Amino acid sequence: MSLNTGLTAIPEDDITKHLAIAQSFVTKVVMLENDSGTSGTALAGTNRRFVSTVSTGGTRRTREVELARAIQSVRAADQMLSPNQHTLLFRARRGVMVGLAVADVFSRQTNLEGLQARNTTAPLQGPDADNFKALLSAAAYITAFTFAAYLTTTLPGEGEPAEDVAEPDFLFDTPQDAAKSMVAGLERAIAGSPDDTAMISRARAFARVATEGLISRKARFTGLAAFENVHIRIEQDDFDLNGFDVTPGTKRKPLVMTFKKPEEVVGNHIAKYQSMKLAKMIMAYDFQRQMNPFVELGGFLFTFIGDGMPGTGKTTLIQMIAGLMNNYCEIAGYAFHYENFGVDQISSYQGKSGQNCKDFINNVMNPKAIGFGTIDDVDQVAAKRSDDRASAGQQEVTAVLMESFAGASTVVRGNCTFGMLSNYPENVDDALRQRAGARWLVDGPQTREDYIDIFALLAGKNHTIPLGEHQLYANQEIKKAVSETYQAHAKPHEEGLAAVWEKFEKEKGGLKTIADVGTYLHMIRLAEPRFTGRAVKNITDAVKMRAMDVELPDQWFEKPENFMHKSYDEKKAMIEHLRGPITLPMILQEINRYADSEFRYTDKSDDAAINDIIRRERQREKAIKEIEEMRKDGRWSAT
Repeated sequence: MSLNTGLTAIPEDDITKHLAIAQSFVTKVVMLENDSGTSGTALAGTNRRFVSTVSTGGTRRTREVELARAIQSVRAADQMLSPNQHTLLFRARRGVMVGLAVADVFSRQTNLEGLQARNTTAPLQGPDADNFKALLSAAAYITAFTFAAYLTTTLPGEGEPAEDVAEPDFLFDTPQDAAKSMVAGLERAIAGSPDDTAMISRARAFARVATEGLISRKARFTGLAAFENVHIRIEQDDFDLNGFDVTPGTKRKPLVMTFKKPEEVVGNHIAKYQSMKLAKMIMAYDFQRQMNPFVELGGFLFTFIGDGMPGTGKTTLIQMIAGLMNNYCEIAGYAFHYENFGVDQISSYQGKSGQNCKDFINNVMNPKAIGFGTIDDVDQVAAKRSDDRASAGQQEVTAVLMESFAGASTVVRGNCTFGMLSNYPENVDDALRQRAGARWLVDGPQTREDYIDIFALLAGKNHTIPLGEHQLYANQEIKKAVSETYQAHAKPHEEGLAAVWEKFEKEKGGLKTIADVGTYLHMIRLAEPRFTGRAVKNITDAVKMRAMDVELPDQWFEKPENFMHKSYDEKKAMIEHLRGPITLPMILQEINRYADSEFRYTDKSDDAAINDIIRRERQREKAIKEIEEMRKDGRWSAT
């Protein structure tokens, strides 16, 4: 199984084979450590230890580490271990075994295993030796990280530990050395604990400090990229390792956000309708299979872009989608993660913006949760690659988003969706914009009825003003509104596309066959060079979504067992039963919807360029006029 796709389940036999070495590590190991000048004796009445004022930083000394004895000595008067003592000893030993097993997985999935085999017969030389050393250190790093993550996840206790402990004296020569250094650090952290509750607290503090120390050192290691997207599951311990997630296994804080109900969104009918469907689609995700039937059957919306004038309701739409997903997840008992990537995460440090963006992507795509990620004002966050004025950080973000949304390593599981929103989508890089599978025109309220509805909604009920001749919210009835909006796309809206359609109708008389569809798409391509093969893929995805334009019954989501907790195959069968056929009117509407957006973006971009040229010409004419006046007055000098 590839390391960066799907779930890697480590068999228990692969863990058990490390039992003997793990037992020896927690029993007794001899370590050569830096002498920090820290005494092992706690100062009376405090949790702190004596620190010598004499520097001994260059001194190294051997130390016998006996973790099992250190744990036993916390309650020295009792020969039996308490439940907490037994838990810590067992989890420490098991953590070593799991860490070494994960390092084995890394060795098999990289060239390390082969290099190790060659090195046993004859010492490696040159680049091979350098590569071997780098990969061996990376495997050691992964062992230490896994050990810390395992303790964090499996030790009892909630919240941040109160105790302050020192980070371990990390060793990264081999995975075994890394495991020894972590055991030694744990033993030092719990030494002198007054009781087993304090011991567990210090052990949890050690795991946290060790994780932070490891994350801060990650940049020193090469070869870790293959581990970034790994998803490892140890079934017996209910332990998951998701790359270098710094808080593996911990529950996320509840989402604090002002949610909006669908009836509170006025206008934006297609965007509202598709987002309501999307929230239900995501809940078909199967956590065991780590796949969504809608990805297999077609119609799943992995990315979308919403554009419209300021104040038309893009933020309200986000709040509605997040609210629906959050409610469904609460019913099903699933973890839900919402995150927005904004301008505050663009850094002046080289590479940091790209790293922040990759962390954002990984958080939302975590296959153990339902995710929703937004990039608000994407035109400010991600720059056009041709824009010389854009910062290096913005260019990094553009590259990460393009790779993540439709790159060679992109795996769409159907547990998350990403939305890019902008007031000026014409300023978004063409290639990034075309990676958005759906285009939502967020144009807000349009009709007289819309404006009556939105005013009545926002004004509230603290008044006795009569409504007048109007049926409140009747215009927002979703099925009727969406049907009318889709039918409106039977004809193009943008002037450039309308000319193409007019020419096509004269030649072909309308869409009748697949060949006609291809001809129309080719004619659009000739008129708009940005209309590429990716555009055709996005249109076919949208058509499949329309074919899957099934209204998943609300009853399916009232109780988890009705749909959400059913097996993958049962969910797939239930959805397939509702699927409809693809029709030519549906294809025409989706072609026009998508192509209209491309022509709209081009026209806006051209208008902006034209206005810029006009502004510069006016400035030039004004400058020439002022120069002439200065020459008349003798105030002009060319030097």
